[in-house]
Amino acid sequence: MSFRSESPFSSGRLGAVALAAVLIGAAPLGGCQGLSDMTGSIASTRQPLPTDEAGLRAYADDWGKRYDSKPGEKVASINYARALRGLTRYSEAAAVMQAAAVKAPQDFEVLGAYGKALADDGQLQQAKEVLARSYTPERPDWTIMSVQGSVADRLGDHEGEPSVLSNLGLSYALTKQLPEAEAALREACASPRADARMRQNLALVLALEAKFAEAEQVSRQDMTAQAASANIAAIRQMIAQNDSWRDLQTGPKPKHAKLAAPVAARGPAPIPAAAAPPGAPLALGDPPG
Repeated sequence: MSFRSESPFSSGRLGAVALAAVLIGAAPLGGCQGLSDMTGSIASTRQPLPTDEAGLRAYADDWGKRYDSKPGEKVASINYARALRGLTRYSEAAAVMQAAAVKAPQDFEVLGAYGKALADDGQLQQAKEVLARSYTPERPDWTIMSVQGSVADRLGDHEGEPSVLSNLGLSYALTKQLPEAEAALREACASPRADARMRQNLALVLALEAKFAEAEQVSRQDMTAQAASANIAAIRQMIAQNDSWRDLQTGPKPKHAKLAAPVAARGPAPIPAAAAPPGAPLALGDPPG
């Protein structure tokens, strides 16, 4: 899979930083416009899912009624199917998106949601075929590519295929299984058919593991030293601003020891033990307050 020169993702810096924003969950930094081009249209047709089961059931009921009034309508179909998937009603979700795909067989958002529902339902071969038609190389959807990797892994058809291994690496990265992501991406990049996108994916995962020097070295294979340095610096800043990813690299900050409650008629309260120092120095330093 390759990118044409006019693609907004043909720039190694933009592509890697945009993907980093997706993985880390951070807003794109200044100078990294283009991420909204990748995710904006999807966000406009999807509503946030409730986190509790009761709320999720109510959400599914609401969108189910909207879907029943307009079967196959895009927004209702996608939101209803997402709710059904959240409730592990995978077969129903796949059926809902199948109806939408029949009405809009060229709509990438519909095909992406349909492919994900098929994958959840265990219809792996059909999911593979649908997902392959749900984006173009010029406008990649990283979340779909990660599902493709997971599907290929479950089908067992990723032996030596660099593009599939790269997608599998993204799938691992999205679930913070960074050693597995690194292994898959290293295998992909070892192939003579590896391309710049795969190497930048590897550089990103290395940066997420705090292997910044090696990440920059990998990035320099496809861009100038200045661009590679700026690329890794931007990703590093995103990590520093995100607690969960920062803690994944450095371990959570030690909590301050609490003073023991005084005990009546037994003299002064005991002096608490000092908090244990962290196991290793912070790789990135504390984020700005």
